Amino acid sequence: MILRLRGRLRHSAGRTLCDSAVRQARAEALYAVMGAPDTIEGRFEVLTLHVILLIEALRTGGETAAATRQALFDAYLSDLDGALREMGVGDLSVGKRMRELGKAFYGRAAAYRKALESLPDRTDLERLIGRTILADSPGPSPDALADYVVRCHQALHAGPDLLRSEPNWAAP
Repeated sequence: MILRLRGRLRHSAGRTLCDSAVRQARAEALYAVMGAPDTIEGRFEVLTLHVILLIEALRTGGETAAATRQALFDAYLSDLDGALREMGVGDLSVGKRMRELGKAFYGRAAAYRKALESLPDRTDLERLIGRTILADSPGPSPDALADYVVRCHQALHAGPDLLRSEPNWAAP
């Protein structure tokens, strides 16, 4: 009984964190001011970034944090699956698309981890943002988004315990 209750609490915490990442990824300033493209791909990249920031903030929290990271990832995948179905991707194609998105997520997670570990040098982070979120477009510079990511990273690590309260996101 207690193990089932703990599992539900972790699932609930993962869903709460995922919902918070979704809300933050929808901030208009990320698109209108910082240059993230307001496209399906751009929104995927911005949401993925926020989920990765949460996962990184939970990385050093022990067994409960590890279970919450998994629950967050599961909620993220569930949301992506639902979005694909709403966009009309057929049942037979959803599995293939989800594998592609999962592979993209893991590649980005490793690249963001490396870029965040190299802070305060922002070179890797700016290149990564330019390549993924901004899709190598000649338009906006990755500077504003990199500033935002660094502030979020710092706020999430300095803020309240993510297992007990809402994330402390930086303002875009």
